Amino acid sequence: MKYMSGNELREAYLQFFSEKKGHLRLPSFSLIPKDDPTLLLIGAGMAPLKPFFTGKMKPPRTRVTTSQRCVRTGDIENVGRTARHQTFFEMLGNFSFGDYFKGEAIPWAWEFLTEVVELPKEKLWVTVYPDDEEAIEIWKSQPGFPQDHIVKMEDNFWEIGPGPCGPDSEIYIDLGEERGCGSPDCAVGCDCDRYLEIWNLVFTQYDKQEDGSYANLAHKNIDTGCGLERIASVVQNKKTNFETDLLYPIIEYAANVAGVKYGEDDEKDISLKVIADHARSMAIMIMDGILPSNEGRGYVLRRILRRAIRHGRMLGIKDKFLEGAVDAAVNIYRGAKDFEELINKADYIKKVISIEEDRFAATLNQGMELLNGEIETVKKAGKKELDGQVVFKLYDTFGFPWELTEEILHENELDLDKEGFEKAMEEQRTRARNARAENTRVEVPDLSSIDVSKLTVDETAKEGKVVAIWKDGVLVDEITDGEEAGIILDKTPFYAEGGGQVGDEGMLVSEFGRIKAVNAKKLPDGTVYHVAYVEEGQLKVGETVKIEVDQTKKLASARNHTATHLLQAALKQVVGDQVSQAGSSVTPERLRFDFTNFEPVTAQQLADVEELVNLEILKGTDVEISHMGIEEAKAAGAMALFSEKYGDVVRVVKVPGFSMELCGGSHVKNVGQIGMFKIVSESGVASGVRRIEAITGQAALDYVQGKMAVLAEAAAKLKAKEEDVPAQIEKVQAEVKAMQKELAEVAAMREQADAADLLGGMKTVNGVAVACGKSNAAGMDELRDVADMTCSKLESPCVVVLACANDGKVNLVVKADKAAVAKGIHAGKVIKEAAAVVGGGGGGRPDMAQAGGKDANAIPQALDKAFAMIESQLG
Repeated sequence: MKYMSGNELREAYLQFFSEKKGHLRLPSFSLIPKDDPTLLLIGAGMAPLKPFFTGKMKPPRTRVTTSQRCVRTGDIENVGRTARHQTFFEMLGNFSFGDYFKGEAIPWAWEFLTEVVELPKEKLWVTVYPDDEEAIEIWKSQPGFPQDHIVKMEDNFWEIGPGPCGPDSEIYIDLGEERGCGSPDCAVGCDCDRYLEIWNLVFTQYDKQEDGSYANLAHKNIDTGCGLERIASVVQNKKTNFETDLLYPIIEYAANVAGVKYGEDDEKDISLKVIADHARSMAIMIMDGILPSNEGRGYVLRRILRRAIRHGRMLGIKDKFLEGAVDAAVNIYRGAKDFEELINKADYIKKVISIEEDRFAATLNQGMELLNGEIETVKKAGKKELDGQVVFKLYDTFGFPWELTEEILHENELDLDKEGFEKAMEEQRTRARNARAENTRVEVPDLSSIDVSKLTVDETAKEGKVVAIWKDGVLVDEITDGEEAGIILDKTPFYAEGGGQVGDEGMLVSEFGRIKAVNAKKLPDGTVYHVAYVEEGQLKVGETVKIEVDQTKKLASARNHTATHLLQAALKQVVGDQVSQAGSSVTPERLRFDFTNFEPVTAQQLADVEELVNLEILKGTDVEISHMGIEEAKAAGAMALFSEKYGDVVRVVKVPGFSMELCGGSHVKNVGQIGMFKIVSESGVASGVRRIEAITGQAALDYVQGKMAVLAEAAAKLKAKEEDVPAQIEKVQAEVKAMQKELAEVAAMREQADAADLLGGMKTVNGVAVACGKSNAAGMDELRDVADMTCSKLESPCVVVLACANDGKVNLVVKADKAAVAKGIHAGKVIKEAAAVVGGGGGGRPDMAQAGGKDANAIPQALDKAFAMIESQLG
């Protein structure tokens, strides 16, 4: 077995598959998933390649090899307590997209492990899916492969619901009896550390169908994963991943700072390993552009970072120490091809961590004091759970990740009230959403000290300097994650809210912060400011930010604004010149246009307006924007939009031959960019004022496709062509009407039959005719009808008691005529006792009562109880 450093192992693997086996060597993808909302962080080697496996994207080559950096925190509490658990790890992989298959993947894995890494062949074992005879034969044919080192396992099959799937084969190495559990049954698959899995080959050869069957894939794929840290522990003869050169230098640093020695105290060792793992993870996460925050992947980073700080405190480290841990992590990767960025960003990474360490240190002691006090209170009260509101306070006020609180509680044999914590968290999210939704009420401070002459609006600007920041109407020098504020830049490309159109959205990215701008507004003097909140990190006055306007939303607003102009012109043509704008709203999602008209616009008029607008869009006319004097613009026929104030020089937006209006909003360059225009509603909003809401572009396309899908579904259910759906509906309606008539006739016949049966079983109690029995009625309404009919056919005085059961539910009715009531009958009291027998309740007047119940099997006993009550009431 050849000794190799972690960096040498990585390079050997990538060179083996790229130079010897014709694979395209790709650098590791970022930990931040691209275009995959299902993932928070990349946690598997194949995750960034999913579009290639699913066929959504064509791979750059059919053979690819990578060393993918991954982060997983689902079992973070095991980090430091086991030999293999880490939050950050590298997954070596070689992938085939419809190229080679088992016949190549298995021999190449064997060749790399036995010839390049020189692992002893007699120590290697493999597991296979029991039915995968092909893989078994290929393994047996490998040079020097021990023929009895194949283990069949049912769980060697990779699938996640319907879609591509297949068997897999895992490679294990026997690390020796001294690493085992001592059991005579110890073998591959045992939970002990003797047999270590170092490689997994997934043979994607089937397509699982919705019905559970498996079809053969036309193009079979290979997905392999080889854990770098695991194989490093083997070739370096280390008991754990933490003792390899990929982690141990950080342990040495932390042990030196803490004044302890690794290997002498199990609990201290756990803390040292946690610090090593977490320091490496946080450094690479920040390298990939993740910043600490209270949400999403930023929260994962903050949780890891603060957990490392706590374990430092447990070792007795009182001062800041993580910057040195980052240096140790960076030195591990010096010379590694895929980690130049880590070296280059080292100072930046340390600065981010230093800021976060300062922030947490300021509250850690206070938070721990509060938590320890709460733990003592819970224990004294004899309870086993800490209230979720307290946990939320620690999270919200002191920045304690709830998982850290849970870990401390478990150390004290206590549980966390997760439900109460989640409830408090959701209440906070709701408050935050509402606050952002009400961003129009941002209080602006006194900005008279700012030289507005130096502020510019430039649609091409990509960067801007922060001139002012304010919170709650007060100027501040800095804001941090989660805080909301108003921000002024020296130049901005944002369109500011006005003319009924919402302002642009986007991101402001500083060296240490990501700030979401949810709107842009304009002060009376024309100064544009951004309504924003910090998603990650922090922002200071004087910093330069990169500006990223959300171009998708900006273009969607432009489509809707230009379409509003076309709509007004079309309305004047179709409905009449009396149409005059009375208000408008333009957002990326839709447009709303209010106009004067004293009667609803007819369906035909709306169809004509929609057709006119779409015909104009199809012409693909360029939109002309010019500036001219107000009187010149009016003389040219430009319409002024509702409630707008205009200066001497105005901006004129013209669609030649169709519309011309004064407008300061954003517009498309060519009406063809609108794509499609669709009216979704017309309604009245005030006396003489109507409102049209409409959509354009992708929203209009989605709307029409949704309607078409509903039509297609209706046609399928009616077993008719889509164009025949109206006629088929009329046919079904006629059939339903005829069926209802027949059912009514059947019900009437059934009521008469029930009444006849009841009359035949009538008894007399002290001169009162009593009919008591079960009916076939379909429900309470029909049951009452049977009772009325039966009562009308009995001689007075009379009482009728009826019961029916439908779908396990019981209905009861008691009806008495006036003469029976005069003799002492009270229907409400009778039914109360009877209903109790069938597990229900009810009541009513002396002459009429009804009830429900659950136990249909007890109806005979309920009727007996009712009869007994009637006998009792009649004395």
